[in-house]
Amino acid sequence: MSDTLQNTLKGGEFLIKDFEAQEIFSLEDLNDEQKMLRESLEEFMEREVVPHRERFEKKDYALTEETMRKLGEMGTLGIAVPENYGGLGMGFVSTMLACDIVSGANGSLATAYGAHTGIGTLPILLYGTEEQKQKYLPALAMGEKFGAYCLTEPDAGSDANSGKTKARLSEDGQHYIVNGQKMWISNAGFADTFTFFAKIDDDKNITGFVINRSELEDPASLTLGEEEHKLGIRSSSTRQVFFNDMKVPVENLLGERNNGFKIALNALNAGRIKLAAANIDGQRRILNHSVTYANERKQFGVAISTFGAIRKKIAEMATGIFVSEAGCYRAAKNVEDKVAELIAGGMDHQKAEMKALEDFAVECSILKVFVSDLTQNISDEGIQIYGGMGFSEDAPMEAAWRDARIGRIYEGTNEINRLLAVGMLIKKAMKGELDLLKPAMAIGKELMGIPSFEVPDYSEFMSEEKAIIHNLKKVFLMVAGAALQKYMTDIEKQQHLLLNASEILNQIYMAESAVLRAEKHFSAESVEAAMAQLNLYKAVEKITVAAKEGIVSFAEGDEQRMMLSGLRRFTKYTNMPNVVALTEKVAAHFIEKGKY
Repeated sequence: MSDTLQNTLKGGEFLIKDFEAQEIFSLEDLNDEQKMLRESLEEFMEREVVPHRERFEKKDYALTEETMRKLGEMGTLGIAVPENYGGLGMGFVSTMLACDIVSGANGSLATAYGAHTGIGTLPILLYGTEEQKQKYLPALAMGEKFGAYCLTEPDAGSDANSGKTKARLSEDGQHYIVNGQKMWISNAGFADTFTFFAKIDDDKNITGFVINRSELEDPASLTLGEEEHKLGIRSSSTRQVFFNDMKVPVENLLGERNNGFKIALNALNAGRIKLAAANIDGQRRILNHSVTYANERKQFGVAISTFGAIRKKIAEMATGIFVSEAGCYRAAKNVEDKVAELIAGGMDHQKAEMKALEDFAVECSILKVFVSDLTQNISDEGIQIYGGMGFSEDAPMEAAWRDARIGRIYEGTNEINRLLAVGMLIKKAMKGELDLLKPAMAIGKELMGIPSFEVPDYSEFMSEEKAIIHNLKKVFLMVAGAALQKYMTDIEKQQHLLLNASEILNQIYMAESAVLRAEKHFSAESVEAAMAQLNLYKAVEKITVAAKEGIVSFAEGDEQRMMLSGLRRFTKYTNMPNVVALTEKVAAHFIEKGKY
């Protein structure tokens, strides 16, 4: 990435900029240290996790805790924690890479790891005082203690700020007395360090706190419900947490009073992008099982991997994985570069990481939605390839399907994240942080003009694909710009329309990431190019449907006809790809290779 771009790129700016392949980062760009990290974690997973699949499925919470301790001994729990607090102090790309590999073999371990290293550690790292960091982070980084993050309440899920847990100052002014209830708390059964949120007195907003359960004056003031019996992630400890006149020293207040909602949001931004990474290796493993089974399973005298219906599924699964990797590692490097830029400007590391994640919150939500939705689809197709055997607990697919389902719910439901992505983009524009108005106005003028009938020269590799992506960005700006002009501040009430806009946004970011990755590292004849082209074709179709639905919902008469005409213009191929041929090329490659 060029120094100029690196120093100016902002979150959400992908909508109004065109990128060259050299300006993005992907898995192929890992350095030697990162490759070694990947290899060591892959070896650990094959040795310590994969052989114990049945134990994890039988609610063996002790096995999850034991495996987490081993990860702590390796230093893996402290990858993102600075060295002066007992961690390894690696960058955000390495953090994402570790999350990718550690999370793939088992959903229960993935949840425990993600909750501990993300929302269980980051609020302290990003918002804690120096004393709090010195006290809590080394033990969390080394796996001596485990973290839990207590935000959700029975009546406060997506509306986190409406929580009823209360804190009041003691008469001597030394403690806060906390009463309330939290639910769906990951790692609660074996955690000692609890980050939680409560409203002090009659405050409008929640405030963050941190406490070690082992240090409470009255152990009975923090109690746990029974383990929840869940659809998936069965060996992930999930309990309710009850605060009963719990005395919390005043110095345990995290950040500033009334600032807990911001702490929660920024912790979730990190959680969202890391959750996307946490899905990728699971996708790879599902595909590997599917290809192996399809090559071995015989019907009508031949392997089912010879059937077009099965080959189509395998091609689409592999394509999704390639796209997931492309988007996740592109955004990870953007965050890492932004952190470096802010530090160079004089900001301390923790504040820089917080600001970088806040800046790229749009991308965090896009990735969370796209990758978790895709994982559910891939696991479902895995069951379908296995047929009846896929429905059996003896095969790996049904557990993968059950574990995948939670990804669409936690770290903010996918519906909330779809609305958030567009909402945050609009807020950036309204604050003047992102100029969407001028490009949107330019598109309006373009629609009034006469289109060019000149046939472009698309002889260069990926030139037409990049031109199409450029036009897809116009689709978003056309639809969102017109809708915003009509509804103004009431746009947030138009959830159907925002969901359509979000689908367009998601498909653009992921398609562009895949196309640029293929262009940067592979040839025109490669299977990677075929996957990028296949995904783009599907993205164009999805964007067309979402945009048309949006347009007809708010535009009428000449405005509607003009926008529908623009939609046809902006989604037009000069050279329509042979989708069946691309699908067959991808399928043949992975069926012959035997794995992703």
